[in-house]
Amino acid sequence: MRILVTGGAGFIGSHVVDALVEDGHEVWVVDVLLPKAHAHEPTYLNEAATYYLVDVRDVRALELLVRGCDAVSHQAAMVGLGQDFSDVTDYVSHNDLGTAALLAALHATNFTGRLVVASSMVVYGEGAYCCDVHGVQKPGPRSRDELDGGRWDPACLRCGRALTPMPTTESQPPDPRNVYAATKLHQEHLALLFGRETGASVIALRYHNVYGPRMPRDTPYAGVASIFRSALERGDSPRIFEDGRQLRDFVHAEDVARANVAALSDSSANGCYNIASGDPHTIAEMAGALTASIEPRRAPEVTGDYRLGDVRHVTGSPERANRELGWRPEIDFDEGMRSFARQPMLLRP
Repeated sequence: MRILVTGGAGFIGSHVVDALVEDGHEVWVVDVLLPKAHAHEPTYLNEAATYYLVDVRDVRALELLVRGCDAVSHQAAMVGLGQDFSDVTDYVSHNDLGTAALLAALHATNFTGRLVVASSMVVYGEGAYCCDVHGVQKPGPRSRDELDGGRWDPACLRCGRALTPMPTTESQPPDPRNVYAATKLHQEHLALLFGRETGASVIALRYHNVYGPRMPRDTPYAGVASIFRSALERGDSPRIFEDGRQLRDFVHAEDVARANVAALSDSSANGCYNIASGDPHTIAEMAGALTASIEPRRAPEVTGDYRLGDVRHVTGSPERANRELGWRPEIDFDEGMRSFARQPMLLRP
């Protein structure tokens, strides 16, 4: 197949390009090389792919490129929590408007192929929880008073008991808690509406905490694994927010790329899928694994600081992707963290 990958020069997108090329596809890439993510043109671009310096918000340019493409992998987006709410227009422009422009181009060219959209676990807000007495619960956002007082974990709304976190499934209603999360959910909605109206096959892959080589570094838009590794390489200890016991699902970028290949290859599946390892770890465990591999004489620092847009626990069940896409992660946590500690990230000036 000829497959168009948007954002294919980025962290996850470049791994998707590599996996598609290895799978024997003809790959076209569009990327604007946004300065917030790229200090310069990356050196890791796959020579077997064809690259176009195009802004994904440019409908006319996209129309020319999507003609003749059998499938599209839409990875282009601004990621992370950013700096503060002042980033809102950039997030909405690149994520929401960018997705709308791509869909407009697909509609104008009568595209009926396969569309895979990169979504995120952030659309869930808090993950799934269970009270031993009152069953499954969906906690609301944590207040400043709770966080200032170090009351990190949500409690049962009826009895006040501690809740037990559970793997989140795709059936959980979305509840985005920050600007980035809101834009990712809107991307999903737009893409799935496009599929229903045109008959195109659409899948949204809800990535959990992706890490691996080529992560951007030294930027407020980087992921937590990149932030911790950058600190260690500067000779500083990783600074952990809250008490470090927040649960997340860390999934390697190469496994995420394989999930995209599986989604693009399956013509029957539709809807939203968790792309997660199914093996949750705390933020402190992740920081400890990186510290042990890079600077074992140091110890991560638990700060008690917090970000209001963060959630406490969110992990994912990959069962639906296992069952319907035939996808299973291959890189376990210990192996992945050891290799990530040695592999290059995307350097900033």
